[in-house]
Amino acid sequence: MDATTTPAINNMAPIFAGPFEGSERAAEVIGRVQAFLNGELADLAREHDIDSERGAPRELLQRVWKRSRELGFYGMTLPEKMGGMGLSVLDHALIKEAIYATGSPFAPHVFGELSGPPRVGALARFATPWQMRNFIVPVAEADKAICFALTEEQAGSDAGAVQTHAVLDGDEYIVNGRKRFISGAPFADFAVLVASTATDPAQREVSAFFVDLKAPGVRVESGYKTMAGQSGTGNIVFENARVPAANLIGEQGRGLALALGRITVNRLLHCPAMVGLAQVALRDARDYALQRKQFGRAIGQFQAIQHMLADMATELAAARALMINTARQIDAGSDARAEASMAKLFCSETAFRVADRAVQIHGGEGIVQGRRVEFLFRVLRMYRVLTGTSEIQRNTIAKELLASEAG
Repeated sequence: MDATTTPAINNMAPIFAGPFEGSERAAEVIGRVQAFLNGELADLAREHDIDSERGAPRELLQRVWKRSRELGFYGMTLPEKMGGMGLSVLDHALIKEAIYATGSPFAPHVFGELSGPPRVGALARFATPWQMRNFIVPVAEADKAICFALTEEQAGSDAGAVQTHAVLDGDEYIVNGRKRFISGAPFADFAVLVASTATDPAQREVSAFFVDLKAPGVRVESGYKTMAGQSGTGNIVFENARVPAANLIGEQGRGLALALGRITVNRLLHCPAMVGLAQVALRDARDYALQRKQFGRAIGQFQAIQHMLADMATELAAARALMINTARQIDAGSDARAEASMAKLFCSETAFRVADRAVQIHGGEGIVQGRRVEFLFRVLRMYRVLTGTSEIQRNTIAKELLASEAG
């Protein structure tokens, strides 16, 4: 089955059917958001021939954002004073997991993860009233889209090594540099730019700015695809672009702190996407094992296939448990820096192993482009690199472990 013919997940028995771990409010939201994804948005995807690899154009995405906002989903992660739900980290994680477990190509856009409220919610307490009106509110109301521009050729894991430079000239900064692999850049109106404002090349002073991507001297280069076949990523080039000093977020030199201020929570909140997508892979593998026949019986009756499915389910359950436990620790006020890195490391590695076995169970069908498990194999491979590589997570875990021992 390909991505357009695989049965909708909500029509199948759930992989994890135990008591719901979150609040009653989260359970109610999950029911409504699954109905939205499997109903209205599934119809929209079929109508416009959208799947995980054939992304929607900006105009169609904005329809999704606006409709999601009408239903109360788009801004649910914002601070309560901006209309958010005041979700606990655990509820946020469980809702996000349920969204991705639908397998919908619109899953990243219900919250506006690539370009919407999650990109600006944490910045609201640093923004000036003018910045709120001109950047944050338009994004929160789904009128505008925004991306986060940090990564460069020499600045990825080493976020402080950015070479894009902003030089103060009167009441403007002159910006030159090149950002790479920026998620959401092809359909964004604004960017949160992280750039060096150091006057001495030997110093590290990083600041953050709101930037209009339609301004003179700014251009977005897109059209290339990731290994997952998606084209929602682009480069942003700054050539003597003039950014008003009023666009500086917080204080000069505090940009890295703004960028990484919620790194523990953000790291943990990437896990629900991996866990949700891995559930799709497991479910597809299980269903194929029940349908595919060899030597006169379903391949699910062979012990080799049964053992693969058993390992997939067991490891995924362990990853999910680690995610939930870490969310509870954060909600309880724990720093949980090492635990969030453990969760990101284990969930990303486990989700990929699940996808790998799903391809193996599908055999020849699993290596054909257009089959959902083949897509999931590629996208879940990317998560071992995205949002902090597995090696960076191991560094963080070891650092925290050794620091606690030394203390």
